[in-house]
Formats: sequence, C-alpha cells, structure tokens
Amino acid sequence: MVKFADEAVITVSSGKGGDGCIAFRREKYVPKGGPAGGDGGRGGDVVFMIKRNLRTLSYLRYKQNFKAQNGEPGMGRNMHGRDGADIIIAVPPGTVISDADSGEILMDFGREKPQTLQDNKGTSDSDRFWHDGDTWVFLRGGKGGLGNTHFKTSVNQAPRFASPGQPGMERRLKIELQLIADIGLVGFPNAGKSSLLDAYTNANAKVGSYPFTTKIPNLGVMTIHDRDIILADIPGIIEGAHNGAGLGLRFLKHIARTAVLAYVVDLSVSDWEEQFSILRNELQAYNEALLQKPHLVVVSKIDLQEVQERLPTLRTLLANEEIYGVSAFTREGLDTLGEAFFALVSQHEQENVSPSDFELDLDVDFFDGGPDADQNSE
Repeated sequence: MVKFADEAVITVSSGKGGDGCIAFRREKYVPKGGPAGGDGGRGGDVVFMIKRNLRTLSYLRYKQNFKAQNGEPGMGRNMHGRDGADIIIAVPPGTVISDADSGEILMDFGREKPQTLQDNKGTSDSDRFWHDGDTWVFLRGGKGGLGNTHFKTSVNQAPRFASPGQPGMERRLKIELQLIADIGLVGFPNAGKSSLLDAYTNANAKVGSYPFTTKIPNLGVMTIHDRDIILADIPGIIEGAHNGAGLGLRFLKHIARTAVLAYVVDLSVSDWEEQFSILRNELQAYNEALLQKPHLVVVSKIDLQEVQERLPTLRTLLANEEIYGVSAFTREGLDTLGEAFFALVSQHEQENVSPSDFELDLDVDFFDGGPDADQNSE
C-alpha cells in the first residue's frame, strides 16, 4: 500500500544534444576522401502524460529527479547519432504543475487545453479537454551538433572542427493533485460524510467513532438515471481550518475542483446551530469564490430522535437553503437526496462547460491506503 500524497517537488531535465563528429573518409583507392563526420542526436524531451488509473502522487516522493536521455554523438561515415529517449512522467487528471521557485502555474490538467495544444480540426467540445493518454511536452531536448561534413568549403576541404550539441534544460517543479468531482461532501469530522458516500457508492470507506479518522479524500461513483455522478468525501473541516487547524489547508484546496457542494451537518451535537455558518466562513476565508458554487444542505443521522426534533428549527434558521434529511443507517431520504444531486449537477453542466469525461477508474477507492488510511471514516 502506498501512502497518499497530493503534493511533490521534483527536478526535471531534458537531454543534451550529441556532439557533431570530426571524421574523414579512410577508404582504399579513395585518397583524400574528405570529411565524413555525422551529426549528433537530439536530446530527449520531458513529457507529462495524463493517466486515469493513477490515484496519488506518492511515486514522485520516491523519485524526485527525472532526466531525459542525452543524444548520442555523431559517428564517422556521416552516421547520425541516436536521439535520446524522452522521459515520460505520468500524472492523474486534475494535476497542476507550477514553478517551484516562482509559483507560476505552467499547466493545469484540470482545465481546458491551451489553445496552442487544441486540435483545430476537432468539432467536439471534448477535444478542448484533457483525456487519458494525452501528453504535453514541457522541455525540449537540446539539438545535436553538426559534424565536420557541414563545414567543408572551397577553401577548407578538410575542416577539423564540428559543433557541440546544445545543452538540455532543467527546472524545479511543484506538482499538485486537485480532485475533480461532481459533488463534494463538506462537513465537520464525524458528520456522516463517509457513511453517506458508502450509502450511494462502492467506495467502502471504513468508519470510526472518533474525529479525523478520514485522513485522505475518498471518491465514489453514484449511478442514477443511467449516468454516473462522482462524489468526493473531503476530510473533516473544523473552525480555523483556513489557518491550518485540524487537517487545515491540505484538503480545502480539493473543494475548488468540485462542481457542487453538499454541506453535511450533524444535529446530534451541541453546536449544531452553528455548523453551517462555520463551514461557510471557513470556505470563504480560504477562497471566497467557493461560496458561489451551487450547494445544498444535508442533515445526517435523521434516524436519531434529537435530530428529528431539531430539524424544523434548522429549516427556520436556514429558510433560504435547500435542506434534506437522510439516514445512511435506515436509508431514509437517500432516494430524494439522490434526485436532488442529479438535478443540481445536471443544471450546473447546462450552465457551465466543464471536463466530465476523465474516465476515472473508481471501482475501488480513488486513493490507495497506507499508514494514514487504515481507518477511514467521516
């Protein structure tokens, strides 16, 4: 089992071009055969590739230096040196690549392709977005040097020099994974998010009875009306999360890539009246744009007596909000909430063009486990 990782800093280098060759023809019966030095091969490129079956960036924690192969030098008899092999770095959909020193975003695999990379002949909107197997060449390898054959002139019939291959380039990069999901489940620890995810999907997150047992985001697929909706269980947020409290900023960023938010509140706790406002305040403090996302409120554990008694009061306090009461234990209200999820996501897709066909492999948990994921819950 690999440890979950959603950030990594790596160093990438393209290959150096091979040097041109200085050589002369040395053949029987061909006196003064002239220059015959071949060109050097081109250095390998640094290439990023989208792989839908990747679940984490953990492998980048163990290999932090990626270097393309250098081009081979030219050879005699005008033979061209072999080009260096490219280095291909696989990343999951939603990955953001930025300069580790300046912070400049170089590529975002969760948004549209840059215009220069789009196929202008394509007629489908899907051509504008990243798909499994799509590649992006980040650093080009150095060009190979010219052999001495290229430098022969009428006044210099036997040039004894060739050009060197061009050097490769090197960059330090920060790689970040940001989840892509239709609906993000947001709430306090043990509010019932993982239980809700299990009720709708086959994610099978393990549920514990203590806070912060979910240490990694979990994804699952809910199928309704012959379409798949991706649900993301974001680990518990607490007051002060935008300043690093609890699990802090590590998972707040994942909420930015969800199309719709479902605020999951637990009315069985003492501060139940303040949960929704605290969650909204934390999201606003992190990024005010998150408040503009379509959303609804889910009251969990509706099978408990105290929750049933408090629900009418919450509806009065949040009169302008769309509120649904559910129980993952008795399955009460799940069908109604599922229809609401479907309607909200469908409406969002009609109003916003967004990548929806990354074909994530979600038959199992999107992220692998490891020491931090032995017990996953709310």
